[in-house]
Amino acid sequence: MAHFYLVDDLAAAEVGSSVELTGSEARHAVTVSRVRVGEPLTLGNGRGLVVQGEVSEAAPERLVLLATRVVRHEPPTTRLVLAQALAKGDRDELAVQAATELGVDEIVPWAAARSISRWEGPKVAKGLTRWSSIVREATKQSIRPWSPEVSGLATTRQLAERASRDLVLVLEPSAEQALTAVDLTAGGAVPDRVVVVVGPEGGVSPAELHQLAEAGARAVRLGDAVLRTSTAGPAALSVLSARLGRW
Repeated sequence: MAHFYLVDDLAAAEVGSSVELTGSEARHAVTVSRVRVGEPLTLGNGRGLVVQGEVSEAAPERLVLLATRVVRHEPPTTRLVLAQALAKGDRDELAVQAATELGVDEIVPWAAARSISRWEGPKVAKGLTRWSSIVREATKQSIRPWSPEVSGLATTRQLAERASRDLVLVLEPSAEQALTAVDLTAGGAVPDRVVVVVGPEGGVSPAELHQLAEAGARAVRLGDAVLRTSTAGPAALSVLSARLGRW
């Protein structure tokens, strides 16, 4: 399998043209991954453009790719959004990594009432930078044409506001309705966005459940088992990807 690298400023290329990879990505390709002349390589810009080709030059600060295939992938019709509550340890980060590999389109860090981990002051920027880095690496590992967006830290009120325009599904083990039973075409069309809300270790508080329900969000369950916050979101995204025909 060809190595995959993200180039934010990757411009439209044509078959037969030369495309450069410089900076830290070039250094990683040549010094860490040991990419050499003649090997296959894939570049993307995280916004749908993917260029495949063969390495024609390989130096620590500059790698050149001769393009043999250029593909422009359209964005998905329905965007999948994960609102992931902040969690202790690396559980929220594990959710972010897996969700990216599974095809999520947007990730929203959520400051839930029961979140033990807190982003306050400088920790907000640090946390967003950390999640963005995880998303970038997971996008490269899974060779995704589109890289997920990491939104700003959200409050419960801000998540509730999304329910006025998006289909918001709150994962709650005690909910009567199963995720597999949700009508994704209510109103006659598939929504532009489906938001999956995942609580922290202690779950979504009753007050938050009420606030989100009042705004139009739906509480749904995955099954009989109670999943960790690190696995619940990826599991729900897998179900939705299958139901929306993305898989």
